[in-house]
Amino acid sequence: MNILERYHAMEYGPAPEARNEADAWLAARDFSKALFIGGDWKAASGDKTFDTSEPSSGGLLAKVSDANAADIDAAVAAAAKALPKWSASSGYQRAKVLYAIGRAMQRHQRLFAVLETIDNGKPIRESRDIDVPLAIRHFIHHAGWAQALDRDFPGHKGVGVVGQIIPWNFPLLMLAWKIAPALAAGCTVILKPAEFTPLTSILFAEICERAGVPKGVVNIVQGGPEAGAAIVNHPGIQKIAFTGSSEVGKIIRKATAGSGKKLSLELGGKSAFIVFEDADLDSAVEGLVDGIWFNQGQVCCAGSRLLVQEGIAEALIAKVKARMSRLRVGSPLDKNTDIGPLVDATQLDRVKSLVAEGARQGAVCWQPDATLPSSGYYHLPTLATGVSPANILAQEEVFGPVLATMTFRNTEEAIELANNTRYGLAASVWSENVNLALHVAPQLKAGVVWINGTNMFDAACGFGGYRESGFGREGGREGMFEYLLAKLPLGPVIKPATTSAQPVEQADGAAIDRTAKLFIGGKQVRPDGNYSLAVATAKGKLAGEVGLGSRKDIRDAVSAARACKAWPEATAYNRSQVLYYLAENLSGRASEFAARLTELTGTSAKAARDEVEQSIERLFLYAGLADKFEGRVHQPPARAVTLALHEPVGVVGIVAPDTSPLLGLISLVAPALAMGNTVIAVPSERYPLLATDLYQVIEYSDVPAGAINIVTGRTAELAGVLAKHDDVDGLWVFADAETCAKAEAESVGNLKRVWSGNGRSLDWASDEAAGDAFLRRAVEVKNVWVPYGD
Repeated sequence: MNILERYHAMEYGPAPEARNEADAWLAARDFSKALFIGGDWKAASGDKTFDTSEPSSGGLLAKVSDANAADIDAAVAAAAKALPKWSASSGYQRAKVLYAIGRAMQRHQRLFAVLETIDNGKPIRESRDIDVPLAIRHFIHHAGWAQALDRDFPGHKGVGVVGQIIPWNFPLLMLAWKIAPALAAGCTVILKPAEFTPLTSILFAEICERAGVPKGVVNIVQGGPEAGAAIVNHPGIQKIAFTGSSEVGKIIRKATAGSGKKLSLELGGKSAFIVFEDADLDSAVEGLVDGIWFNQGQVCCAGSRLLVQEGIAEALIAKVKARMSRLRVGSPLDKNTDIGPLVDATQLDRVKSLVAEGARQGAVCWQPDATLPSSGYYHLPTLATGVSPANILAQEEVFGPVLATMTFRNTEEAIELANNTRYGLAASVWSENVNLALHVAPQLKAGVVWINGTNMFDAACGFGGYRESGFGREGGREGMFEYLLAKLPLGPVIKPATTSAQPVEQADGAAIDRTAKLFIGGKQVRPDGNYSLAVATAKGKLAGEVGLGSRKDIRDAVSAARACKAWPEATAYNRSQVLYYLAENLSGRASEFAARLTELTGTSAKAARDEVEQSIERLFLYAGLADKFEGRVHQPPARAVTLALHEPVGVVGIVAPDTSPLLGLISLVAPALAMGNTVIAVPSERYPLLATDLYQVIEYSDVPAGAINIVTGRTAELAGVLAKHDDVDGLWVFADAETCAKAEAESVGNLKRVWSGNGRSLDWASDEAAGDAFLRRAVEVKNVWVPYGD
């Protein structure tokens, strides 16, 4: 046997990680008192516990305190008590605490890694080399944000008491992603880990004690669904941050509707891994191994859909199978293990069920010839070929080591297949042609795109999704905004619109009657139901009639907005010119609009003229900002740059208030348009003639058909239709509290981004009712990772 033959015949020997320190830590703890509340360790008030087991063997690790609603009350009380002093502390003081946490974690880095592997089942190499170092990085990175808060986020303050719920797939890392920015912002925290994986959060609470975190600033409560529901519904919590399944995310969105709580959701995914024919196939295969079999595929952004160009499909699949046959499945504490066990028997059963159903629907499922350990929750890596786009393995998040494969012919088809999902968390693009890769990345409906790489994360770079993958960002500047509030100038409470049965008195005069229609797709159209709504002057006389929009009219407006490609694809400079032109043309009819304002609202001639001038000025402001509110370039500590691109949310529904009916409408529509969104506007129910006058200006201002659509009618009814429409991507509602709450609750179909005034209007004339605070709501931030070097 020559040297080469001996090399190929070599087998990896066992390389076990010592667990004696972790076992000693487990033996020394009383897990029946595992609730960390107000700086003290407590048992659950009901003395209940739950079991946490070791996935590699099924053996019991600990019986852990199971919190109930009373325990959550105690944690919220502790956090609220600690909040004033913590939020009033200087950025430097908070930075020192965050830094101390990071340094203390470094001193116990190995213990964290071993505990994470024992409790979760992920290979020790991943816990040791990825999860724990990145968790530490988040605390040290956010120490800097704490000290730079006043400089970088002027006019913002911490949101208050925060409830955080994290999953079992990255227990320590998700804890760091949540707690670090909250503490930097001056918030206090109640965090609930998953029942499957509580151990590293308990060790982290001990670190908080040692690092000098003031009592009550960090509260960690172990528990199940009862504890989670109590956090979501607690009136003393000002923000909910959740990472988990899309199904639970929708429940939380509905539960928090109308509460005024700030909400961020990082949910499931079905990420595309796109390989073009000019890609380095060997590199792509290694990236694929990391993309789908990292943490046994129990990753929300796992590259679980392989899209490969037809010409290289056969060669790539052969390489993938060869690589799969060499993956080592076994003890997660063995440093040579590639794939450990799934977290629990229920997860294993779910993965097996989905694979069986995928095969029943026509997929060919291949697994390497390997022997699984005799105990534990192991599943072989699985490659599904012949997968149709509708197959369950292509559409549902398996959350296991299962890869679904499809082919494409050209770039357009690749993009279409990649976007053929209700999710939008991440994607990978593999091509040696960087021009092609950067052409494809902006067209993918995903919050993170990796070019010639996958699963790259850093505390400086935002992470989060589109569509049913949730909203909000974790990490970096974008992530800090999730724990901060801008001071918006509140206006009066908005009262529900009342429909009077009394006829409006006919106005005097001999003017020719004019029918104010709806404005859809660049045309004035009659409402589908052929009903009209009478509009009264301030003196109670008939000012005119407008169309009474219905569900069908909203559907037509959404179709027109979705079909308008010219506006979102226009350059920011082109959009700027159109908005300037719109302001110019409104200025030419300023006297007419001022007179209409006085007629309808009864305001003085001077006040009316001021509102029109402020509306023109606001259009000018957003015209000027259209090509200036840009993304950023992040430089993570890796050979890569991350482009944080600003992209339009998409189709945005806007429900405008009665207060300042012209200025309020323009203050909402203009920033949405400036960022490239298309709009369906529901104007003031009481004063809609200002909007119907406005679309006459729109018609000769070079606005592409469908960019702005105006549907007049009943605010509450039309807001509900927009909320339920799954082709509307964002919804801004300034209406009465009940209408706002219903809009938030009914938005769960596609988890659209909803911004509501919670029953209050704004002081639209104030400087704070314009600018970046509005533009941030008009964009999605897509982080595109571009590696460099050999």
